[in-house]
Amino acid sequence: MTLSPFRVDLHLHTVLSPCGELEMGAPEIVAACRKEGISLCAVTDHNATDNAPAVAAAAEGNPVVIPGMEVQSAEDIHMVVLFPDMETARSFQEWLWLEMPPIPNKPEIFGEQLIIDGENQIIGEQETLLVQGTGYGADEIAAEALGRGCLVIPAHMNRPSFSYEAVLGPLPDDFPCSALELSAALPRADFQEWCRRYPGRLFIRSSDAHRLCEISKDRCTLMMLESPSFSELALALKGQQGRSVLCPWEDFPSDRTSSSS
Repeated sequence: MTLSPFRVDLHLHTVLSPCGELEMGAPEIVAACRKEGISLCAVTDHNATDNAPAVAAAAEGNPVVIPGMEVQSAEDIHMVVLFPDMETARSFQEWLWLEMPPIPNKPEIFGEQLIIDGENQIIGEQETLLVQGTGYGADEIAAEALGRGCLVIPAHMNRPSFSYEAVLGPLPDDFPCSALELSAALPRADFQEWCRRYPGRLFIRSSDAHRLCEISKDRCTLMMLESPSFSELALALKGQQGRSVLCPWEDFPSDRTSSSS
């Protein structure tokens, strides 16, 4: 078994998210990831998984694409949920939407919510507003997702809105999750303060990209994996079998070499 460093971005939006720019099509996201050397990415539109197959089809395994979702809880807390496969993603979405308020989207206000294929052909449009809280609380969502073999990551913990801390205060020690996400722009010194506040918790950083320019090698996390896959990611988040998550502010080895030469 040989482990290697891989760049991983677990929080990307597409044209399905009304707050995502229309440039966030499947081939464009794939091209940006390849340009930045990102080997594993997750498509995490708001409360929906419909465009993950499109990005996966465009990528053809480079990068490896994981279906995901940025879930908004009843308390208006954002959490990234990552799925082992599309069947689990669809099943979880069906469960989530049992408590989704039937509020229609207003494209002129919130933006379009387009469902596409791997070549950016529009195959549908989600008419229900995606940027809203579902009827489930954060604890319910985490428990349901983990019970289905998914990974749960409270999103952008350092943000003054839509984060667990901003809404409910400090995350309880027993809150069930796989890692905590911090915004990519957070200074390294502030990251170290978060580590002191939550000893024993694992942190990652993701791009939360809504624009192509936000997909960057400087806005993702370096992980030691045998190969880029959901199963390897799960092992890394648990720190098992030698897999690991490096400091989110760690440079890629080749970057360190080039900067010192």
